[in-house]
Amino acid sequence: MSNTSLLFIIITTALVSNVVLSQFLGICSFLGVSQSIKNSAALGVAVMFVMTIASAVAWMLYTWLLVPLGLEYMQTIVFILVIAALVQIVEMFLKKSSPALYNALGIYLPLITTNCAVLGVALTNVQNEYNFSQSVVAGFGTAAGYTIAIVILAGIRERIYLPDVPKPFRGAPIVLLSAALMSIAFFGFSGLSL
Repeated sequence: MSNTSLLFIIITTALVSNVVLSQFLGICSFLGVSQSIKNSAALGVAVMFVMTIASAVAWMLYTWLLVPLGLEYMQTIVFILVIAALVQIVEMFLKKSSPALYNALGIYLPLITTNCAVLGVALTNVQNEYNFSQSVVAGFGTAAGYTIAIVILAGIRERIYLPDVPKPFRGAPIVLLSAALMSIAFFGFSGLSL
């Protein structure tokens, strides 16, 4: 396994095939939490932890348990259980170590369990037949792309409220328009190759 192929996976998952802006997975937390850069970055770190560890554990369970037993069809259920357990660990850690951040993330922290981006990366790793290191790198790269997108949108949203926005565009319309423009901008990375 060459380092360039791992670098290629990170660039592809974070920028070219950004999970939020290209694949449209994880939109609910992307739009719901992106009101402040601090909360967005914290959620991004939590997603990064869950997605990276979930990718590793999902690969091991799929390769060492489901495939040998002929239970590949159970992958979605097994992956959801792994993700739910990891989110519970993150939730308990944040509740104990940073109650203010835990309260600020609110319902969006447990929603990582049902965040289709986290499940999507585990299923994509299986579909692409990645080995262990590729799966972990793909999970980390996807989470990094999610974090980049949500922090950028949070920065835009913080600035949007400063100037006068025409009344029909206030609230959700300007946020969706900003996300659409970000998606178009990230489309520019599709010409990137190593």
